[in-house]
Amino acid sequence: MKKIVAGLVFALVSFAAHAATPDKDAELFQKACDGGNAGSCYFLGRLYANGKGVEQNYFRAAELHQKACDGGVARGCSNLGFLYVNGRGVKRNDSRAAELFQKACDGGDALGCSNLGFLYVNGKDVKQNYFRAAELHQKACDGGDALGCSLLGLLYANGRGVKQSWEEALKYFGRACDLGDQDGCDRYKKATERISASP
Repeated sequence: MKKIVAGLVFALVSFAAHAATPDKDAELFQKACDGGNAGSCYFLGRLYANGKGVEQNYFRAAELHQKACDGGVARGCSNLGFLYVNGRGVKRNDSRAAELFQKACDGGDALGCSNLGFLYVNGKDVKQNYFRAAELHQKACDGGDALGCSLLGLLYANGRGVKQSWEEALKYFGRACDLGDQDGCDRYKKATERISASP
């Protein structure tokens, strides 16, 4: 029952905020966040990260995304991880980002899976592991994340963590494109040209 009430409060605040101005959004989200609504903390964190309706403040954004993450909002964990990767409002720390992306991914946030996969490809502060990256990008893509599809396509194109296959790369670039990722569209075009040029 408590979850249902919290969800209704979140929905009402979200609805009211969409009818308001950005500075009114911040005020409404702040009240709901102070009242323990983790979803509102997440949205307020986004406002601070983007400087919408409030002065841009990455430190404040990090605090709010931490509160959201602690409250079970998976995307809050993912956004906080992004701040750690970029050293915005927190000291840059890819290991901490990886923990947060894992928590987000485990919580059903496809972008968290994609971001964690990206860290495994790059191998900064986490051991490079293309096989794990491929698994994570597959999970992200299956969850509807365009970036995950595009990055999985790159792994297939280069044969990293998966058997090299232009056909599979084409499939995932096409899916990324269908989901609105321009890089996926561009990669789809290049992969099509490469396949067409092959004897």
